[in-house]
Amino acid sequence: MTVTVDEAGLSPNQLKMERLRQALQKSVIGQEALIEQLLIALLTDGHVLLEGPPGLAKTRIIHALSDLLEGTFHRAQFTPDLLPSDITGTEIFNTAEGGFQFRPGPLFCNLLLADEVNRAPAKVQSALLEAMAERQVTVAGKTYPLPRAFMVMATQNPLEQEGTYPLPEAQLDRFMLHIRIDYPDHQQEKAILRLVRGEHTSHMAGNDATTQVLLSEEELFAARRELMDTYMADNLEDYLVALVMATRNPAAYGADLADSLTYGASPRATIALDLAVRAKAWLSGRDFVTPDDIQEMAPSVLRHRIGLSYIAEANGMDKDRLIAELISRVAVP
Repeated sequence: MTVTVDEAGLSPNQLKMERLRQALQKSVIGQEALIEQLLIALLTDGHVLLEGPPGLAKTRIIHALSDLLEGTFHRAQFTPDLLPSDITGTEIFNTAEGGFQFRPGPLFCNLLLADEVNRAPAKVQSALLEAMAERQVTVAGKTYPLPRAFMVMATQNPLEQEGTYPLPEAQLDRFMLHIRIDYPDHQQEKAILRLVRGEHTSHMAGNDATTQVLLSEEELFAARRELMDTYMADNLEDYLVALVMATRNPAAYGADLADSLTYGASPRATIALDLAVRAKAWLSGRDFVTPDDIQEMAPSVLRHRIGLSYIAEANGMDKDRLIAELISRVAVP
């Protein structure tokens, strides 16, 4: 079912984001929750890690979003033989001027698709981490700033697949959201068939549709400023902090959770969750945060920032189930 918001009463910035959401829903079927969370990351200047089996439209939705935004889009395919210079750029000798000149790599853009990010070696991950954390790239001892609007959308295959490696904890912490994608249901899959069939028919007839940019860079910055006025009550702020702190001391919420985690979420998770819930409320046309906003965003903000113990894994626990347990046990104001 397509998720829409009543456009009555929306501010001009909220209306632009709602039109962007609707355009994405026409291009990608059955992923309404994913679309909402991508817009939340866009509004909060955060990076996104998408995880799911191949064929679930991870790459398609990022391409669709880039077509609707003002700015440059680059795609980098991460492979085991990738070098840091392949994404950062390198210095080349300019014979005309008799010196070295920096040639920027794909990191120098507004929206980067890092496809299959967990197939690349450690040095590449280190270069990507600097870009994500510091919004800059260092090559041959020189530092080059990245664009003001810079966002990494990385896709990750499940770790059980061949040729994949777990990302370092420090790099994972720089992703604002870790979104897991599931298969569509029966009706959604039929709609996907019809959508793709229609696109193929249009392409064969030479009637490829042109995409209109729906959101400029300045409009994006204005929306970011506006959502920060979204109200959060003090007791909800306490609830948000309590949820994050529960990952550091799960034993306080039940003896059965005492040895479930090796480490909990950092203060960066608290900051990310605060921004995410404000953006979610704002996208919904509200100027205030509710407990439901916090509970719905907590899994995507926390699942990549906690370490599950071997004891918990042996007992059949996974991160999402643990987060759900904490949500059910932390008192709601």
